Amino acid sequence: MDYEFKKNTLDGSYHAIFSMGHEALGRWLIDEVGKDFSTIDAILAQIGVLKNSTREWRLVGEDLTLSLQDNEALVQANYLFSEDDTELDEDMNFYDDECMSLCGFEDLEQMLHAWRAFVTRF
Repeated sequence: MDYEFKKNTLDGSYHAIFSMGHEALGRWLIDEVGKDFSTIDAILAQIGVLKNSTREWRLVGEDLTLSLQDNEALVQANYLFSEDDTELDEDMNFYDDECMSLCGFEDLEQMLHAWRAFVTRF
């Protein structure tokens, strides 16, 4: 999983650009975590508790949810959990490639530590 963090010098906003297949992690990091170090600490603590465990832990955000289970982290758009029976024409389907990302606990830990170091510098 490749990623890059940037800060806009004009407005002070942060950006997290992730490799293809991990875009939802970038959205989740910016929109749901931001500079909230207590959230980062809680996630890191849960990873420590859940390593080599079959239990699950979820952090439900406004738009995206982080699920930790089986040494994997899944970020998923909340609308994917809905039971909306919206039907599309047979030639169409929902575009959700950027609404779900999966990575291992180690990758998530490394990314969260790198993010904290990045936002702390500015």
